[in-house]
Amino acid sequence: MRAAWLPKLGSQPLPPWISFQRQAPRRPDISLFGATQGFRRGAVVGTRRFATSSTRNGIAAPEISFELKDDQKGIPRYARVVPASPSYFTGKPDFTDNLLSLQELLRKHQTLPAAPPGQVPRIAWKTLAQYRLLVGEPVKASKYHKIILLLQRLNHIHPSLLPEEVKLAMAPYKRDINPHENVANQHTADRFGRVIGVGRRKSSTARVWLVEGDGEVLVNGRPLISTFPRVHDRESAIWALKATGRIDKYNVWALVEGGGTTGQAEALTLGVAKALLVHEPSLKPALRRAGCITRDPRRVERKKPGKLKARKMPAWVKR
Repeated sequence: MRAAWLPKLGSQPLPPWISFQRQAPRRPDISLFGATQGFRRGAVVGTRRFATSSTRNGIAAPEISFELKDDQKGIPRYARVVPASPSYFTGKPDFTDNLLSLQELLRKHQTLPAAPPGQVPRIAWKTLAQYRLLVGEPVKASKYHKIILLLQRLNHIHPSLLPEEVKLAMAPYKRDINPHENVANQHTADRFGRVIGVGRRKSSTARVWLVEGDGEVLVNGRPLISTFPRVHDRESAIWALKATGRIDKYNVWALVEGGGTTGQAEALTLGVAKALLVHEPSLKPALRRAGCITRDPRRVERKKPGKLKARKMPAWVKR
C-alpha cells in the first residue's frame, strides 16, 4: 500500500495493523460438515504481521514541513491568500474593478443633495472605443453603459458638496474637450421659405421640405393616402404636425427611400419635427413630449448561424 496519506509519526513504532508488505491470507479451515470456520464476507481472514524497520521508505510523497520561514513570521499557519482585486479570477478584471469602485462610491455618497438640472456641469465622457483602449479589454456596449449611468449619477451631486474622492474617480473617464464648444449646426429657411429636415428609422431615410401652406402632403410625388395604405402609418408620418396643431399651416414635400412602410413613416416623423423646429423653436417641449425629436435606435436583430431567426432555435428532436 502507498502511505503518502499517513500522518507524521516521528520515531514512534507503527501499529501492528499497518504494514508495507502484504502477506497471503491463511486459508480457512473446513469442518466435517462443509462449513467454514472464522470466515465471513467482508471480514479480514487470518492475521498479518508487518515489518517496522523503516518508516519513510514506503512513503511516496515527501514530508510536509509546516515550519515558517523568517519572512513569513506573523502569518497564520493556515491562512488563505485573498487577492487584492475582488475580480482577480474573472475574464475582465479592470472593468469589474471600475464598476465595483463606482458602485461603492455611489452607496457612500448617495445621500448628498443633487444639483438642479440647469446647474449640473456638462461633461463629455469617453467613448466605448476609448474605454476599451484604456482597460485593454473587449468590453461590451451594454456593460460600459452601466459605468456611464453611475458616472452621470455621481455628476449630479451638488458641485459645492462633491467629495474629492469622487472627483478623482471620475477624472479617468473624462475626455479632454470642452463640451460647450459642440454647438449644433443652425438650419435656416432658403429664399423660398423651405426648411429641410432629415429623419431616419431602421434602414429608411426621409428628406423633408417644410414650407408654410394649407396642409398639402406629398411623399415621393404621390399623396399621403396612396403612399401609406395603413391609417397608423399615415398618422405617424404627420404626427409632429398633428401633436402641435399645425396640420393646416404647413405643406410637406418628402423623398423617402429604403426599408418598409413603417420605417419610412417613422422616418418622416423625425424629419418633419426637425424642420418644424426651425420654423417654430418654441414647440420643442411639445414635440419632445410627443416623442417626435428622439431618434429611435432599434433595428432588426440579425440572424445567427444555427438558429432559425435571431434567437429562435430549431425544434429539439430526441432521435
